[in-house]
Amino acid sequence: MNELLSFGLLAFTSFFTLINPLGTMPIFLTMTSDLDSDHRTRTARKASITAFITIVIFAFTGQLLFKFFGISVNSFRMVGGVIFFLMGMDMLQARLGKVKVKESEVHTYIDDISITPLAIPMICGPGALTNAIVLMEDASTVGLKVVLIGSVLIVMVVTYLILYSSSKIIKLLGQTGINVMMRLMGLIVMVIAVEFFFSGLKPILQDILN
Repeated sequence: MNELLSFGLLAFTSFFTLINPLGTMPIFLTMTSDLDSDHRTRTARKASITAFITIVIFAFTGQLLFKFFGISVNSFRMVGGVIFFLMGMDMLQARLGKVKVKESEVHTYIDDISITPLAIPMICGPGALTNAIVLMEDASTVGLKVVLIGSVLIVMVVTYLILYSSSKIIKLLGQTGINVMMRLMGLIVMVIAVEFFFSGLKPILQDILN
């Protein structure tokens, strides 16, 4: 039971910090500024569902990709650690992310921005996909796999609720509050990055020494 709880906490924390719905809020509001509340809600819901399905697919097919390209899980952990660390550095400096939509392009995305760029790659980016593949590899039992998928589902529900309430949350927190939250999440992501990197490096070094 303790193993399930600790794994579930790790999965929830890592996915929430990597998806970073609080950092997505301002961009979401900008992109949906011309939509009424009903269409904005529908956009948030569709984006969350799409991101959830994409993460689950990558979680279950990641091993097939490894075998096809001849990639080891430990190498992927190290690369994932580097990706997470760079993302954490951006978040620590309160940057909203590298995926931005120009004002002149907002109207182009209005019809179906829920798929791209909202769901992919803003919500479901390289960090979240890497995390899904690595954690699925660690989920050695059916129970752990269920906990992993459940954690992703909870994070997506929370993401939807945050996007749904984005205008109210931004008014409540203010820009300073959002920056503080992003810096805290950035620290968590960087800690996860170090753990991932060295958990991949250790077996590789052991193989070399042996």
